[in-house]
Amino acid sequence: MMYRKTILCALFMASTAAFAGQTAMAAGEDTSEPPKKTKTSSECTNGKIWDAKKNACVNAKKSDLGDDILFEAARELAYAGQYENSIKVLGAVKDQKSARVLNYLGYANRKAGRMELGMQYYKRALQADENYVLARSYMGQALIEQGQIEDARVQLVEIRDRGGEDSWAYRSLLQSLGGVRQY
Repeated sequence: MMYRKTILCALFMASTAAFAGQTAMAAGEDTSEPPKKTKTSSECTNGKIWDAKKNACVNAKKSDLGDDILFEAARELAYAGQYENSIKVLGAVKDQKSARVLNYLGYANRKAGRMELGMQYYKRALQADENYVLARSYMGQALIEQGQIEDARVQLVEIRDRGGEDSWAYRSLLQSLGGVRQY
């Protein structure tokens, strides 16, 4: 009997730790540092990205590069203000339903002036992973741009409640709200 309780307790603790790890990963997947500039953003155009093995710009859709490489290239392009190129590269990622891809489709479309489309992508990112706090932060910033301050504050509280209070996503949205917490 005692052995059974010990096993059940160990299983509970392991599952709790695993869940906490998943939440932390969703909360902290992206760093506060912008991506490093590479030849993707300085030399490649029209949906092409730098392939170090080929030492050339290649068409992202026709390349054999993996999703992580494509995602990082799209992120780099978005940070460089090349939103259309970022969207093209994101279109080459095989996992079109991942929260990170949907989030950056939202970001790139919003920054390219397509606010409603961007908001649709943020909502889809949160449907894919409700704990993806970066999508909540970017959505909150979009809400601020639309004058919906209270809705942006709701996203700030959601980030906090999902364990993201120490994240860049939280700090960025808080700063966008004027640095004032008003829960």
